Amino acid sequence: MSFPILKTEAQIEREKAEKAASLIPYYRLSSNIFAENLGKAKALDLSQWPGLQPALLSSLALVYDKGIVSEAITSSPTIYVQKGKRAEKVPSTEVFSLPEARNAVLFNTISELPQYPVDSIFRAYGVFDLVMPDLNLDEELTNLVNEQGGTQIATTAGYVTSGTVIVTQGEMVTAEIAQILDSYKMEYQKQSRAAGGVLPLLGNALILLLILVCLYFAIYYSNPTVFNDWNRYMFLLTVFTIMAVSELLIIRFAPDYIFLFPFPLGAIFLASFFKTRLIYPVYLVSLFPLLIFAEGGASLFLLFVASATVTLYVFRFFSKGVKQFLAALVNFLVLALGFLALKMGGIVNYDTYWTLAMLFGASLLQVLCYPLVYIMERVFNLVSTSRLLELEDMSNFLLKDLEQNAPGTFQHSLQVMNLASAAARAIGADEALVKAGALYHDIGKTMNPLCYVENESIGSELAKYHEGLTPLQSAQAIIKHVTDGMELARMHKLPAPVSDFILSHHGTNCVTYFYDKFLKEGGDPAMKPEFCYPGKKPQTKEQAILMICDSLEAASRTLKDHSPEAVSRLVEKIVQFKIDDAQLEEADLSLKELATIKGVLKSYISQINHERIKYPERKKNR
Repeated sequence: MSFPILKTEAQIEREKAEKAASLIPYYRLSSNIFAENLGKAKALDLSQWPGLQPALLSSLALVYDKGIVSEAITSSPTIYVQKGKRAEKVPSTEVFSLPEARNAVLFNTISELPQYPVDSIFRAYGVFDLVMPDLNLDEELTNLVNEQGGTQIATTAGYVTSGTVIVTQGEMVTAEIAQILDSYKMEYQKQSRAAGGVLPLLGNALILLLILVCLYFAIYYSNPTVFNDWNRYMFLLTVFTIMAVSELLIIRFAPDYIFLFPFPLGAIFLASFFKTRLIYPVYLVSLFPLLIFAEGGASLFLLFVASATVTLYVFRFFSKGVKQFLAALVNFLVLALGFLALKMGGIVNYDTYWTLAMLFGASLLQVLCYPLVYIMERVFNLVSTSRLLELEDMSNFLLKDLEQNAPGTFQHSLQVMNLASAAARAIGADEALVKAGALYHDIGKTMNPLCYVENESIGSELAKYHEGLTPLQSAQAIIKHVTDGMELARMHKLPAPVSDFILSHHGTNCVTYFYDKFLKEGGDPAMKPEFCYPGKKPQTKEQAILMICDSLEAASRTLKDHSPEAVSRLVEKIVQFKIDDAQLEEADLSLKELATIKGVLKSYISQINHERIKYPERKKNR
């Protein structure tokens, strides 16, 4: 196999330095600078020093005639000065640097008028500010002319033909031989990839398999319950697959555009449905293809991990509307700072301006692609954090309807929301989800609000709703708010994770009051299923919390004694009843978490029902 000998990075950099030393820089003359500053010099009032102003004008004309650059030229003995359409080649020693020009003006004037304190006068009148560079380096023209002159760097240093012996057994491997062997290795890898051999494919397949194993354990150790939720699991795999495949495609077909891909968007998508403890490890694993297969993968990995870390934090505050552009701006600043740090450290060698432009574009793409999360929400039947916040808005039609038609139930739902929110926060459950569930769990009661005691008007002349009904009829009327609630949820397209609270907040409990009354009247115990809710037992921490808080809030209203002991007995009684009735057996809730929930609820109910100070009545003045 014949192959070219590739130059090392050190050789290329050395040749670049040598070429740079031979570059002839091009400068453009700005003639207006001299005219402008000469006019300013003429306007100075130096009449108290006769002869000083003509001497100053003469000195300025002298230095501007030769030309002034901002810094001394050391890279080339000659330069080109572009004056209009003509370029003149002059020795670099004949033009002034800015410090040299100012000194020349000073000393030329002093030599003509030694009797005056020229230095002090010049400083007092700002004369030195009139000496400015009028020769500006034109980098684009310099590079263009020198490239046309054959100053481009070759990346190869020879050629090895097929059959050539590179090194024999026992021979010392010198730097030159090592360079040839490295070139052979790179050519072999290149041709292997092009040929699509079995071994490279097998090796890459095994690498991808190892990455999938890492993904599995990243989920297993951070939140294994995801495996039990098919929709969330498939969503996670979809985001991971999109990330990994996109990285491989860019690395393979468009490596120069790697910085244009909005990597942090994957973390943002995950953050819409998962907690940070799962997002971070999954995002890290999703970047493994970049780390392994991309050139300079370790640097890129660090850059995009830092970017996603900051973006996840900032996006909590800037996730709505135009605020997303602020999050994108912060993301760009982090990316730009990280890239410049790598560039200054000599770790990466990408073009600065082009890379920064791509990073800026990637930050904008992050905002433009974010609405895809709503599509994924529908496809995978999930509910995002932003969707939950929208549902918690009290101007929502269902909540307004609940407040107007069933005000007692509405107040009950608000209290349940506060209880459930505190409990969820204490054990690290999804607080936003449980709050939304609490607000909507009883919306079915709007279909028949007077059926429920909390909506009966005090002192109403209307007959009590349940008077004249049999226990079974009363139980059926109460139970119906679950099926009515599910119908309303379907009509108004509530997300399934929220509507599930409607089904699970009573579980499969029975309407105990009317069932006991039914039995006392001689009813058949075999009819017990007719008195039970057509729901399902809580499956998640959030659903279990809501069930407990729903029962507890209603029961706490009947308390006559609000002492800590009485509240504690009530909480223990409610929770134990749910356990004995097997309502919590399917929920993902540990005994430790249950104990924490009970402690929080006891404290919360005690605080909202604490005794108030009784203020004495003011005596009326006689």
